[in-house]
Amino acid sequence: MKPTKNKSDFKHFYDVIVTFDEVDMLHIVNNAVYFNYFERARIQCAKDLGILPKKGIGLNGTAFYMVRNEINYLKAAVFEDRLRVYTRISFIKNSSFGFEHIIENLDSGVIIAEGMGVLVHVDPALKKSIPLQEEFYKKVLEFESKVKILKTV
Repeated sequence: MKPTKNKSDFKHFYDVIVTFDEVDMLHIVNNAVYFNYFERARIQCAKDLGILPKKGIGLNGTAFYMVRNEINYLKAAVFEDRLRVYTRISFIKNSSFGFEHIIENLDSGVIIAEGMGVLVHVDPALKKSIPLQEEFYKKVLEFESKVKILKTV
């Protein structure tokens, strides 16, 4: 399978080195670990964009819930591989937004995985989605020129 995403579309990246606890008995990175890489990259991206505070993940009484996660495994990663996780926000709706990711093996230059996720802005007390604030759109648009705004009025 060939990658469907182009790394030149991604401005944000997060580097990881595969550790011993991330490989399984086949000596490759366990499939679930890739979601951890995506999560760490998403959090760092959100902090760098100013969507989340630099310390912690508090949002003044609101939260982001992950409602969808997808991954395509293209090649295996192994112990001590140096990986770069590219991340971007691809779309924003009224109360949800999507991330896209690709993971590159830095030594070979090969894209080994790609994926996407959707998060919803939620009032945790009510367990209901709530609209994203205009400040959210502004911060993302300052960084991501190719984000699709799918907000309805």
